[in-house]
Parts: sequence; structure tokens; C-alpha cells
Amino acid sequence: MKERMNFSRRNFIQKTAGAAALLTMPTIIPANVFGANDKIRVAVLGLRGRGWSHVGAYAGMKDVEVACICDTDLTILDNRAQEFEAKYGKKVIQHQDLRKVMDDKSIDVVSIATPNHWHALATIWACQTGKDVYVEKPGSHTFFEGRKMIEAAEKYDRIVQHGVQARSSVAIREAVNHLRNGLIGNVYMARGIVFRDRGSIGDKGTEQVPPELDYDIWTGPAEKLPFSRNYVHYNWHWFWNYGNGDIGNQGIHQTDICMWGLDVGFPEKITSGGGKFLFDDAKETPETLSSTYHYPKEKKLIEFEVRPWITNYELGPGEDDDVGNIFYGSEGYMVIKGSHIYETYLGKDKKPGPSRTEAGDHFLNFIQAVKAHDKSLLNGPVETAHLSSGLAHLGNIAYRTGRTLNFDPVNEKFINDDEANKYLKRPPREPFVIPENV
Repeated sequence: MKERMNFSRRNFIQKTAGAAALLTMPTIIPANVFGANDKIRVAVLGLRGRGWSHVGAYAGMKDVEVACICDTDLTILDNRAQEFEAKYGKKVIQHQDLRKVMDDKSIDVVSIATPNHWHALATIWACQTGKDVYVEKPGSHTFFEGRKMIEAAEKYDRIVQHGVQARSSVAIREAVNHLRNGLIGNVYMARGIVFRDRGSIGDKGTEQVPPELDYDIWTGPAEKLPFSRNYVHYNWHWFWNYGNGDIGNQGIHQTDICMWGLDVGFPEKITSGGGKFLFDDAKETPETLSSTYHYPKEKKLIEFEVRPWITNYELGPGEDDDVGNIFYGSEGYMVIKGSHIYETYLGKDKKPGPSRTEAGDHFLNFIQAVKAHDKSLLNGPVETAHLSSGLAHLGNIAYRTGRTLNFDPVNEKFINDDEANKYLKRPPREPFVIPENV
């Protein structure tokens, strides 16, 4: 394994992306980087929910063409193709098997909004076939996958943006600058909060695969289990075979902000506790989860909490009061609500300090970097996919083993713990295999 530098977040990013890109606003790319008549041709993978937002984002850019859409469910694919033609006045290439997208040399960019278990392999395949990538959070479904994504982007010199939109928020970038510049003093702890109304999903049992779905492709690198509507289409999030619970769903935005704001990489000690307390349904992942990540050398701490259903709010009233972050310093604290709002409170009297509400355009930042073929312009480079997703994976592994775990951030292994280390990757399923050597 490559020798790695000090494992702080800043040094981790410097290896391939440049720390300055994290703290400065994106450079404006000259319009003539591509030819005047050239368009970046994009294929969007996964169309039921978030992927349709991808389509809309790219379709609004003058130098970009949504050339192809792909989904394993033919009903969804056909409906989206009809919607696309009605809205944009042209037809779009359709594929049920994403491997056909990878084979299409006319595609410049692959934008991935599939279930979690496909994110890493689709990213690696796209890099191997010379395509740039926008991949939704979490970048990886297992810890091992995140490192392979970095290696693939480096080896094939591809632009890979991770879908942590707060990285492009004007407000949150300003907030991180305040943390770096000492507005709230010595910042020693970050909290991540995800309180979502996640109700019961019941238990739908198993049945025959519906004819419109290519279940083998949908399953991809996961274990092939009997088909259940518990999985397809949204509730796969709550099964270890496909998803990562809410810390690995909505929570990736907040794990990313925790690590970014504290300027840390992976922790040395992880403790998690939780479970299912409300609903007797088919979900495997915990409804409630509390994880603590300890950085003894840096004297820093991350606390992360996931709650379902009815709860009080801890970020204060207003917009996005159920998902966000709190940073604690020696001179005050900072509240981040959602992905585009921050507030600060200074001194023992908690006097309101600087605040801002302003979003950004993460897709535009990605396309600017693609045009210039300059990964240092990315606000959410591939390294963030490994870091923010990896933190969630470590918390889930501590929950699944039921004990405090000691982690080696340099070699990315648990220390003298074969049981925990087995969760870092999954058994391969041919032909959907992430190789050791990408």
C-alpha cells in the first residue's frame, strides 16, 4: 500500500486535489476551453428520484447535452424518456444496462444516481473508459471501495465530483473559513445531526421479479438475494446489502461537513450504539444511531446522531432545523442548517455573530472542472467520497460489532480485529467486481 502522509483531512486532500480548492471560490472557466460548437455529452444513471434532478441540472447548461439516460426499470426509463422529449423537445438515448453507457465513446460524463451499492463500481468503470464522473453520496458502499475510487481517478486522470452539495454553498464555504480563521476559537468538537421522519416499511416478503426490471443488473456487485419490493426502489437504504442506513444516506452531507470543518481525516477510535426501537419491520439498519469518533492526537471529537420519527429539534427554529451540524470552540459555537445556512454565537453570552444563507451550484462547479480538465477546481473531489462515506462506514461497523474499535488511519485497517476488518469490503460477485488493481 502507498505510504501516506499525516492523515489530517487537509493533507489527505492535498495529495491529489489541492487544499486551496476547498477554501476558495471556484475560478471562472473561459468559455472557449471547449470548441464553440462542442457540448459535453452526459449520461445519467438512475432516474427514479435524484437522477431526474441531475437531468434537469445539466439540461439547463448551454454547453452540456443530456445525451443518454439509463435505468434498470424499463417502466421508469420509458416514462422519463417521454418526459424528457415533452420538456426538452428531443429524444434521448436509453439503456437498461449501464455497461452499454460505458461502451459508448461519445459520452463524456457519467452522472451516477443509482443505489449506493453501484456507486463505486460505476465510477471506476467510467474512469477506465475515459469518462468524467459526478457520483451521488455516499461515494462508496464499503470502505474498501472509496480508496479504489481515488486510485481509479488518479490512474486514468479523470475528474470525479462527489455529490456533497454543501461544498459548493457560498455560505458553508464562508463558514469553514471562519472555523479556520478562529472565529469561535479552538474548534474541538463537531456534531452531525440527522432527524428524519422514517416510518415503518413493513415486510413485503419475496416474489417473482417483475418483467420490467433487470434484477441482475440492479443487484450488480451486491449479493444476489430473492427479489423483494422491500428493496426496489427506495427502501434498499435500510438493508446492509445495498444501503448504509441514514448515516450513510442523508448523513453523508453532515459527516463531510464535520470532517471538513474540523480539518481531520479518519479517527483512531470509534464507538456506536443504537438499534430499532419503534417499528417491527424488515429494516436491517438501525433507526436510531449514536456514533462517537475520537482523534486523540488532534484533541478533537465528532459526535453523530441519527433519529427517526417524532423528535425535538436541536439546531434552533427555522429552515432545515432537523439536519445539520454544530461546531464547538473555545470562544463560541457555530450552527449549520442543511447545506446552505450558518449562524454563529460568540462568548459566554452567546452573542449572535456572522451568519449567512446562500447556496451554490455543485453541478456547475463540476462542469467547470470538466471543461478545464482541472481537478483542483472541484469543490467535492473524489477524496471527499472516501472520507465522508468512510466515516459513516466506520460508525456502522462499530455498531455491527457492538464494541469500541481502534482504527489505523494510515493503513486504513482496524487494529488486531479480524471481525471488524471483514466489514471493510464485501465478497465479490462476478462479473461486477471491484479489483484490487483498478
